[in-house]
Amino acid sequence: MGSEKTDVLQGTLDLIVLKTLDSMGPLHGYGIARRVEQISQELLSLNQGTLYPALLRLEQRKWIKSEWGKSDNNRKARFYSITADGKKQLEVERENWERMAGIIGRLFQAAEE
Repeated sequence: MGSEKTDVLQGTLDLIVLKTLDSMGPLHGYGIARRVEQISQELLSLNQGTLYPALLRLEQRKWIKSEWGKSDNNRKARFYSITADGKKQLEVERENWERMAGIIGRLFQAAEE
């Protein structure tokens, strides 16, 4: 795999955002995107056209909440944090991911046998 950035797999964005907020605490959208890039060693990229609709969707589902604050450069920014319902959903998403990863692993293993 080269050093070019990869888009987030369909269906994993909620898991990634919830886990990032659970681990890091409140962050603004740009901070979430940069943290994901940092953790993925610059291999994953969250663009605004993907991230902000996801944040709105997660907030509508009450898995995250937002409030206005000031960013590091003293600009007004919306900060997002995970809710109790979001923590429950994060566990559901994690279990679904682990189950799917196991299935895919078995498919590769079966193909090699």
